[in-house]
Amino acid sequence: MTGKHAAKGFAFQRTAHHAAGHGRLHLPLAAALLAGSVSLQAQETVVGASDPDALFHSSDSTLNANKQVAYHIVKDLLEAGHWELADRYLTERYIQHNPNAASGRAGVVKYFTKVRKVKPVPIPEKMKTKVVSVVAEGDLVVVAYVHELKHAKDSSQSYTTTWFDMWRFKDGKADEHWDPATRMSSTR
Repeated sequence: MTGKHAAKGFAFQRTAHHAAGHGRLHLPLAAALLAGSVSLQAQETVVGASDPDALFHSSDSTLNANKQVAYHIVKDLLEAGHWELADRYLTERYIQHNPNAASGRAGVVKYFTKVRKVKPVPIPEKMKTKVVSVVAEGDLVVVAYVHELKHAKDSSQSYTTTWFDMWRFKDGKADEHWDPATRMSSTR
């Protein structure tokens, strides 16, 4: 192959037939395109770390401190529902980018305790949440989780994807939060 098509990896053959504007894909190329479109529907299962607690550590003291606060947000607040402990981990102004919860520590506590009606359970010794990764850089910590959903066309089937929470830390507490949430429907 030569020219710009070779540089882009295209496997077209230039023939007089193509030059005349009557081009059609060759059978091998058509088969490859079809096979590629079928494989786009396949998915590998998202799997959490065997020891998620170990992901919340860093040799850098600042990153380690931020990861530890993120750990307690996930384990104590999100997993165990102990929102009475929120002042340990969230600033009062806690900026919220989730469209379902108001900004401010009081807003997020209200969201989980009044809107979602989360009831506290004993805080586990080890985290039970299926965590894929924890990445800390500067004042940010991102936690990626296994997120299992029901298939839209067959609710007896489920699949996994990834959810995330990202926090910006200030003075040892989470001060800002992002996640991929969308507005809840009024039918929930």
